[in-house]
Amino acid sequence: MLGKLRFHIILTIGAILALTVLAACGGDERQSTGGTPIGPTNTPIVADPTAISAPAPTDAPAAVADDATEAPSAGGAAPAAGVGMFPSPPFGLLAAPEGSPQYGGILRFGFVVKPAHFDVHQSGTALNNNTQGPMYDNLLRLHPLSAGREVIPDLAHSWDISEDGLVYTFYLREGVKFHDGADLTSEDVKATFDRIIDPPDGVVIPRESVFGAAAVSEIRAVDPLTVEFVLSEPRPDALVLNAIASGWNIIVRKQTLEENDYNLKRVKDYPGTGPFMFDEFSDQEFLKMTKNPNYWNPDLPYLDGIHILHLNAWVPEMGAALLAGRVDYARAIEPGSFKKAIEHPEIETAQYPQHVIFAMWMNNAKEPMNDARVRRAMHLVLDREAIKQATKDTFPAAFGAGFTFRFSPHATPEEELLQRPGYRYPKDEDIAEAQRLLTEAGYPNGEGIPELDFLVRQIAHLDLQAPAIQEMLRVHLNIKANIRSIHISQWFEDAEKGNFDITLSAVVLAIRDPSDYYRAWYGKDGPQNYSLWENDEFEAMVDEIDRELDAVKRLQLIREAELLMEREVPLAPVAWEEITDGWWNYVKGIDPPHNVGIYDVIRWDTAWLDNPKNR
Repeated sequence: MLGKLRFHIILTIGAILALTVLAACGGDERQSTGGTPIGPTNTPIVADPTAISAPAPTDAPAAVADDATEAPSAGGAAPAAGVGMFPSPPFGLLAAPEGSPQYGGILRFGFVVKPAHFDVHQSGTALNNNTQGPMYDNLLRLHPLSAGREVIPDLAHSWDISEDGLVYTFYLREGVKFHDGADLTSEDVKATFDRIIDPPDGVVIPRESVFGAAAVSEIRAVDPLTVEFVLSEPRPDALVLNAIASGWNIIVRKQTLEENDYNLKRVKDYPGTGPFMFDEFSDQEFLKMTKNPNYWNPDLPYLDGIHILHLNAWVPEMGAALLAGRVDYARAIEPGSFKKAIEHPEIETAQYPQHVIFAMWMNNAKEPMNDARVRRAMHLVLDREAIKQATKDTFPAAFGAGFTFRFSPHATPEEELLQRPGYRYPKDEDIAEAQRLLTEAGYPNGEGIPELDFLVRQIAHLDLQAPAIQEMLRVHLNIKANIRSIHISQWFEDAEKGNFDITLSAVVLAIRDPSDYYRAWYGKDGPQNYSLWENDEFEAMVDEIDRELDAVKRLQLIREAELLMEREVPLAPVAWEEITDGWWNYVKGIDPPHNVGIYDVIRWDTAWLDNPKNR
């Protein structure tokens, strides 16, 4: 027997899943490599084993393409999938893909500097993850130059998986220091993940549920540089490793957590180990970071610092700042400015999918939203194309919705989704069915339904979407709703407390797998299940999805769970988000056209400037 298998360089998702399929077919994935460490190859990266498994039976769902091949670039071309485009040096010591990167300069990054708090683990918004991310490292990370589709070393230089698949052992780099000079140890890793997996009272962490899906039952600090994750039962390696590598899971000091009662919301400068260090912060103005001179990767970072300038997303000032040269890189540009940026000869652009669903939650703790017929009626009358037109000048979105991440192999194919009630056109049959359901529930023509408190998270495009939804409910169902638009910080407080009848906002998934967001968004006690929806049949399905190693059977279970949600409607999907970025062509060492989401490519460690003006 092989005992343990050491992963020295990188573990691609495709490689993991290929092994998973072998196991499902009766092979032993831990013996199939012959003991050879898995490193960079030319094997295509796939996000789901359906792309590499044996042909499915004729009555099973067809295999679908890698999510990377579906990620549109600004020019509309699909990026090529594949490992080796930006190979990782040994032990994850990344470098810029260009041959002669230059050192120096300050990157001026346009983004929102208005966080509700500073606790990245407790956050569900890029206002934390994208702004604070450069100051921290992870145990593992997703390769920033392969669209986040390769799991590579980070603070752990290598790892073992036990033969029975129950123990994942990670070996930490020696000599890594936090910005305050303290040594990184396994106790810091353990304290970080203990808090994520089992948050103390008063702490809410949206990624908690993904570790439940991954069956992580215990974390052990074996010695100062060795930490073990123990599973209660085997899981696909891809699920476990991607859960750990999520960009949200920054490593913080055990002492920092202890000194702040394990709640970092009000601590704006807590030490990390990342390539940049905190310098200065001014709310709604800027966040400045400076280069970490003692970073464990001796070649990184190239930049002297990062200045994040406060610019609101999807409003003209963001694009104007880029076009005028006030910023080097701008994130979330509104469509009008994005078109101008595409035409500019010295500006590069990218439009790519995002890990965010925009939806309307219906509070199941209140009548009549606790009736599935009422929820489904609301779902059916939403005209998603009309909502798209109402916001097309403000917000780029992949409308079409559905309950499963649109840019993944797990999603129902677009052509099939658009034939379903709620998404199909024309809307006449859906509106008639919605009215029938409302009558059946005891509310003919909306009679007996009081005016609803319609809580809306204060974002430019949501403030446009809300009146459109309000009017659809009124015209088709005679349901009246009073819009209450509030700041993001207050929205999260009200949403978590259930202070609404219906609410419009966005939530973020941690990894592109239903075992994550099916639990977090729709599962009983899920940290982002703002509808407070519970369904025993769904819970049983998700348990099966988590355990199933056979690719075709797992996809079939996902499809069944999705159809159940179409009937029961835990929330009404409105749109999946896309991001539009622009940057001056002197910004190098990055690859936004191949990004899938903005939550795992946040560190700027490989970025450099080829521009004397900024030196």
